[in-house]
Amino acid sequence: MAESREATQLHWFDPAQRGIMPLESFHISRTLAKEIRRADYAISLNQDFRAVVEGCANRSETWINGPLFALYDELHAAGFAHSLEVWNGTALVGGIFGITLGGAFFGESMFSARRSGSKIAIAFLVDRLRQAGFSLFDTQYITPHLASLGGIEIAREEYHARLAKALLQSADITAPETPTPQLLVQRTTQTS
Repeated sequence: MAESREATQLHWFDPAQRGIMPLESFHISRTLAKEIRRADYAISLNQDFRAVVEGCANRSETWINGPLFALYDELHAAGFAHSLEVWNGTALVGGIFGITLGGAFFGESMFSARRSGSKIAIAFLVDRLRQAGFSLFDTQYITPHLASLGGIEIAREEYHARLAKALLQSADITAPETPTPQLLVQRTTQTS
């Protein structure tokens, strides 16, 4: 991460308490389930990676600086960085992006340009990670937004143990098909 948009240096962060989204206990509220069932959007994977990163950085304060944009582009070109997009027609209205290694997905950032856009994105992402065989969804930190979806904090030592196990796994985020909104809600309700 960078300290700010203007910073030139990048830093590794290894906080004492690490945010994760337990894939088995992801929570869709009734309100979000209703938004998902409305199906007034389309979902895609890696259709416009750079636009998702730009959407995530398009705020008054961001840690995504020029060097990170370049690194994310390189990782995407190499098949390690991925985005999930939420569209309303041709307008990108939400998305999330991250990096994959083995069975670990490292969520970098998400954005919303419409009500529940980022929540819809994360719901479809969690389903995709489950179907593809991932075991770790690293969110780095927990925000109230992530906590409302089931995100938790775990101690650094537990995180390192989960990460070591996940890195030994094989998973492919591009393999699963995107489910219908109804199937997504049904699958999430059965597992949470």
